[in-house]
Amino acid sequence: METYDSIGVTYAETRRPDLRIAAGIHRALGDAATVINVGAGTGSYEPPQTVLAVEPSSVMIAQRPAGSAPALEASAESIPLADDSADAVMALLTVHHWSDPEAGVEELRRIARRRIVVLTFDHEVSRRFWLLEEYLPEAAAVDDVRAVAVDRLVALLGGARVETVPVPHDCTDGFLAAFWRRPEAYLDPQVRAGISLLARTRDEVLRPGLARLSGDLSSGRWQRRHADLLDREELDVGYRLLVADL
Repeated sequence: METYDSIGVTYAETRRPDLRIAAGIHRALGDAATVINVGAGTGSYEPPQTVLAVEPSSVMIAQRPAGSAPALEASAESIPLADDSADAVMALLTVHHWSDPEAGVEELRRIARRRIVVLTFDHEVSRRFWLLEEYLPEAAAVDDVRAVAVDRLVALLGGARVETVPVPHDCTDGFLAAFWRRPEAYLDPQVRAGISLLARTRDEVLRPGLARLSGDLSSGRWQRRHADLLDREELDVGYRLLVADL
């Protein structure tokens, strides 16, 4: 798994859970009485019945709020827990960071008794997001390598229901496409620091595209080109919720 010890230092400041997305995740968990969060980061979206978080980065663990479930410093590919450790296991926006997705999903299947919930993205959809397609195609190329196809994940899970997760225009969780209607946010270094794809792309690679975006915002060109977005309340930018029953 990619290390967040360097890119995750200010993660909790811009990655605050969005209640609307949280509601969908919690519905997907169903009536699970115990939940383990794998690739847990700072603990976003953990429901009250979370009994353990699994996270390889000590920097991310240190940013977990007081009162959060205990955290185990371990990778998804090798979780030191017994089989059937919890009713449900969730893994949110983490699979694309794993060095071995097959091993990681097998671990999810091993420690979950009843259900697995995975939040991921469909790269075929997300790479057409205006920020990547028009301004930062070099960053998009990174996901050409690390993204795990939804169909592949469904197969590894042994079958799963796939739900579209639309992103609200005022989403409070600052992941990559959260600011689809607030383009000026991408010019903020702190916002970019909370987005792994941008945080791990060199500044000299991002700089020309961000300069074009700044110019297009100043001239009104972006607003004219994307006028169809300005009245939208939510948008499908590729995020998908996979729900697998064991």
